[in-house]
Amino acid sequence: MLKGSLSAAVLFGAALFLMPGALPGAGVVERAVPVPVPTLDVKPSKGEQVAVLAGGCFWGMEAVFQSVKGVHSVTSGYAGGTAGTATYAQVSTEKTGHAEAVRIAYDPRKVSYGTLLRIYFSVAHDPTQLNRQGPDRGPSYRSAIFPQDEEQRRVAAAYIEQLTRAKAFPRPIVTRLETGNFYPAEAHHQDFFWRNPTHPYIVRWDKPKVAAFRNAYPLLVN
Repeated sequence: MLKGSLSAAVLFGAALFLMPGALPGAGVVERAVPVPVPTLDVKPSKGEQVAVLAGGCFWGMEAVFQSVKGVHSVTSGYAGGTAGTATYAQVSTEKTGHAEAVRIAYDPRKVSYGTLLRIYFSVAHDPTQLNRQGPDRGPSYRSAIFPQDEEQRRVAAAYIEQLTRAKAFPRPIVTRLETGNFYPAEAHHQDFFWRNPTHPYIVRWDKPKVAAFRNAYPLLVN
């Protein structure tokens, strides 16, 4: 896991190298990919619903979805492996089968599952990168959706097919639909973006992502 293995100085130097003339704390410019509204969506219901999505480092994924109107809470964690190996140290070996993921609790009357998927594919991560995301390498950074029921699975599968037909991305979508439990990550990973705004990784990779979401979907920002 690159974010845990490189020093802050190295990461910050890389950030400045990629941002000529940038000041400390500034981010690179990132734009959301324009993707269509899902033609199929989960019907709104009373009560809180849950979505589990994986797409690279959970710090940035968490921050994006925490910024969405109608989302009650977002938890960073691990999905797709067993409880006994759901720790950062073990997942970092890339041998546990987990993916870094986020558990999103949301009000389906304010934001739909399809809308969350639209944000997920558009700006939260790059669904064309196989077993990696940005600077991070390994299957724990894979693009994967963990549907919580058959309706979510049907909607997710239909949206991937819709995006593929629309040629929304220049390369094939590699996002997988998987099964597996979700296990919360260690406390210091929760709300990491907000508690560490000057962390080099956050500055270089995650602040631009959150800014891109806010710019592309102003009506969805909480």
